[in-house]
Amino acid sequence: MRAGIFSTLALCLLGCFAVRDLAQEKSDATSIRALESKWVDAYKQRQIATVAGLLADDYVITVEDGTTYGKVGFISYNAGPLRVDIAELADVKIRMHENIAVVTGAYHERGELGGKAYDYHDRLTDVWMKVGGKWLLIASHYSVPARP
Repeated sequence: MRAGIFSTLALCLLGCFAVRDLAQEKSDATSIRALESKWVDAYKQRQIATVAGLLADDYVITVEDGTTYGKVGFISYNAGPLRVDIAELADVKIRMHENIAVVTGAYHERGELGGKAYDYHDRLTDVWMKVGGKWLLIASHYSVPARP
């Protein structure tokens, strides 16, 4: 009888932890979705301080031509002669792994760089990590899908 009660209590406790973890994961995914929007908007509007605040110190990004930048290089690159007219996300999927979030999606950006117009339709992967209770972007990869 006691074994049955103990088993039932143990299962109830495990269930409570599972529900709590599921709720936390959903909350974190919602936070990541909001941070992705903030990241794109800040980039488009050239809010350098906001962008810098979202990036980990060891952040790395690979852009469409295969060039990689660290945090300082990426910020410097975007402080140059760049005008972003359109920056929009679509097909966003978020996969949570404890303190890591992997975001994939489609990205469209149009603007002008150094007096030359551009229009990218990319696929992206962003990796966020929770550090000291704060989500920071640690890596990004943008690539132009291959054409058949």
